[in-house]
Amino acid sequence: MKQALRPEEVKSIYNQTYRYYDMLHTLGTFRMDEKGRKYLIKKVVQPGDYILDAGGGTGLTALRAAKRLNKKGKIVILDFSEKMLEKAREKAHKLNLGQKVETKLGDLYKIPFADETFDSVLSTYSTCPLDQPIDAVKEMLRVMKNNGILGIAHSTDPKNKIAKWLSSKIERIIWKFPNVSFGCRNIELIEDIRKLNVEILEDKIIGFASFYFRIIILRKHK
Repeated sequence: MKQALRPEEVKSIYNQTYRYYDMLHTLGTFRMDEKGRKYLIKKVVQPGDYILDAGGGTGLTALRAAKRLNKKGKIVILDFSEKMLEKAREKAHKLNLGQKVETKLGDLYKIPFADETFDSVLSTYSTCPLDQPIDAVKEMLRVMKNNGILGIAHSTDPKNKIAKWLSSKIERIIWKFPNVSFGCRNIELIEDIRKLNVEILEDKIIGFASFYFRIIILRKHK
């Protein structure tokens, strides 16, 4: 696993790339990232939930989730990039979703909400750039109510040896261009998650060729 970039480097990258992040991330992964988003939203989001989109950036996940919410439901996009959140608010306004969507500037290691605030939490490709992604997961669980559902999607290595070799080669090339890689690297979370007080509901890998994502859905125990 590659060493993570410094947080200030990652923040700078996102503040520079916010205008084309959506297009590059979606097309650059052959829309496999969208498959992960749709899957988690379908499995996690309930119409009346109060939801946190942890590291939600420009709202690619949150705005899709907001469309499933009723008048009671609401989603908060948390991110440490001011420009990404600015883009998210602009998109929410255009889609007339402003009443269901809130943005919050903050750090995944110190989420600025009280314990057991949210019914559910989404984290789509937000743990990949982190140096200590499991610490962010613990914070997500802290702010989620007991029996709440956390849905995570992150970049990962495939199990097949040949696919893993190819994925590693391409990752090494992309890593040389920070404004393309976004500081995102293949990580492994599942073994650390197994040590937490949670029930793993689903754990699967999706993708093809060189882009693979791990989908983890878990329930927080009391």
